[in-house]
Amino acid sequence: RARGGDDGENDNAHGISDEEIPEAVNLRLAEAAKFEGDPSAMVPVLHDAGGEDRVMSEELLRRVDFLIPNESELERLAASYPSLADDRGGDDAAAEISEAWHRRRRIQQRLGPSLDLESILRSVRILQRRGANHVLVTLGSRGSLLALKPPTPARPPRLVYQPALPLPPGRTALDETGAGDCYRAGFAVALLEHGHCLKGEGVGNGTEDATMLRRCMKFASAAGALAVTKRGAVPSIPSREEVEEFLSWVEGEGRDGIFDDGDENVPSEEVSSHGVAAPAAVSSSQMEAIPRGGTGDDADAANDQSQSANTDKDHDDDFPFLFGSRLNSMKDRLDLLDPSQSPPSTPRDYVLRQSQIRGLGCIDFNYPQHFSPRHWTPQEAKQTLDRLGLRAGAVCLRYPPEFARGAMNHPDPSARRAAIELTKRAADVAEILGAEEVVVWSAYDGYDYPFQVDYREKWTQLVDAFRECCDAHPDIRWSLEFKPTDENTRFFTVPSTGAAMMLVKEIDRPNMGLTLDMGHMLMAGENPAQSIAMVGDKLFGIQLNDGYTRLAAEDGMMFGSIHPSMALEAMYQLRRIGFKGHFYFDTFPQRTDPVKEAEYNIRRVKEFWRAVEKMDENELENVAREHDALGALKLVDDALRR
Repeated sequence: RARGGDDGENDNAHGISDEEIPEAVNLRLAEAAKFEGDPSAMVPVLHDAGGEDRVMSEELLRRVDFLIPNESELERLAASYPSLADDRGGDDAAAEISEAWHRRRRIQQRLGPSLDLESILRSVRILQRRGANHVLVTLGSRGSLLALKPPTPARPPRLVYQPALPLPPGRTALDETGAGDCYRAGFAVALLEHGHCLKGEGVGNGTEDATMLRRCMKFASAAGALAVTKRGAVPSIPSREEVEEFLSWVEGEGRDGIFDDGDENVPSEEVSSHGVAAPAAVSSSQMEAIPRGGTGDDADAANDQSQSANTDKDHDDDFPFLFGSRLNSMKDRLDLLDPSQSPPSTPRDYVLRQSQIRGLGCIDFNYPQHFSPRHWTPQEAKQTLDRLGLRAGAVCLRYPPEFARGAMNHPDPSARRAAIELTKRAADVAEILGAEEVVVWSAYDGYDYPFQVDYREKWTQLVDAFRECCDAHPDIRWSLEFKPTDENTRFFTVPSTGAAMMLVKEIDRPNMGLTLDMGHMLMAGENPAQSIAMVGDKLFGIQLNDGYTRLAAEDGMMFGSIHPSMALEAMYQLRRIGFKGHFYFDTFPQRTDPVKEAEYNIRRVKEFWRAVEKMDENELENVAREHDALGALKLVDDALRR
């Protein structure tokens, strides 16, 4: 029911057609709507692309004002037309897509990683090149996207994105039947009431009232959202009162979340991969350009003693290293998130939550834990990283429980072979992601009791396995992460930095090195800085954290929080050996906001790095030459006070 003006009258009208109606009837409706006369009196035509699977004529395409397909219907329609030279590539097409990409990236972030905006726009481009006007794509639980017809073919369309609205308290999704129809009907009603938004010379001249269209999309989203809370196509149709009450609640809560890439003043909200609002650690305006820390391309500059310290401590994006953090920590403190939204539960969701960390530049993935056909492919993960402005840092092996008796050390040769093949597949994933390093940590390669294994045999098995992996993927840096003990394995085959270096030397491959974890070194009774110095240029990765060094305890505390002097010296040695990897935080913030904890770690590392830059090399040499304990403590005190 459309509401008119003060006198209850409403002279506006529109036509709705769909693919269940014969094409000839749809054409007659569209022709009648475009009668000669006052352009302001033209009747807009909305076309529901659902229904019979058939080719839509280009004539009907041109006469419809709003083409409304869902994602699969959009793809089907675009594929039904013969290709034109400029449909799917070429420099012009690439230039058009990239022209507004810096702003469209915000929409991609709101769409979530499971939807590829560029793919959607490519299909829209095909339709608009053949005369389609405005294309409104419904995306189910991920919202809707309106591509306004550009004023000239050479320009990309203006986009308006409306996320799916959160359900009000006490309502749950029961049945999606008819939700799309309610969305289209809601859009039509709102379009009718707001004056159909077409002015001057009509559709496609760039004078559409985008503010009105945003209101129409919001009204439609409310109708569609309410429809899923009742069972059955007809019973689920909401009343106007229900829609208006729902919109009042949404706007009062500030959850409308609409984004228009032509209007920077419209508020927006991050949307996760399954269409719900993601937790906001920063405001939407900040989300557009979250600082990502160092470029990671110029680690050699970190060892230039003449390099000046950063003066802008909060936005020093030229810091010479990328930062990554433990992805699984994004499962922690779900109580901090919006209770009306579904909590993050997939690797996509964890990446999206982690992408809000200021200063984060890369993501380290566990394999095969973070990759599964029901979640996403490595290719989809790579696309997500690209859209979020992130890189893949490394792929880290996490052998599944079937290797509980050992991975590369399994007593069964067939199981040992399976573990080696799984390890090599991790390198395949790394190459797809654009990562250069595979970190191998096995929770199971070791033993629990004396006489349980043949130590030399286990050692030789590791040597042979790593040689095979290194030779199979010579462009990948293979990195062993040692650990002295664990609840799964009381004694590891490689329990210390010294043993790990012996293994690397025996493997004797240029692409074989080590990843050192601060907590593991502390557990082994080592001074991390000394271990870093011993490993030297074979140090491919570093995992930063801290701990209380209780027997067999891996605390995963924030970097430098327990042993600041050791953290300072670790930074000094990393600088001294010319470390060229990225900094990764392997911490366990079960009781702490994981986003803020990672940001604290990033700030802490930068503080220690700057302190090291300012240390007097002559004083350091004098202290080391004299073994001067008090002088060493003074150096630490002075550095940490700066």
